[in-house]
Amino acid sequence: MKLAVAASDDEKYVEHFGKAQKFLIYEFDGENMEFIETRESPKEPDEKHQWGKSVKVIKDSDVVICVQIGINAKPGLKKMGKTVVEDEGTVSEVLERYVEHYKFMNRPLKF
Repeated sequence: MKLAVAASDDEKYVEHFGKAQKFLIYEFDGENMEFIETRESPKEPDEKHQWGKSVKVIKDSDVVICVQIGINAKPGLKKMGKTVVEDEGTVSEVLERYVEHYKFMNRPLKF
């Protein structure tokens, strides 16, 4: 699956979905995470509701990770079949938590 992480300008921290000017794209096979590329998503400083610009950049991603997402953007992405994960911290911390949670949720049940 492909993950898109909304990233700060320095690519260190997770950013708000609609404000992110960069998205870090990863491929995740359930075990291993591989960085694919950085995608630019330029925004206008005085313009509100720019989430459509972000959508264009991450349209091929299955999972979107961001610190926050707007009231219109979140259901919009869900209608597109995307999983939205809101988490805060550095990109590496957030990805590590995502992988741990994914593995926990997909482990076989033991009776």
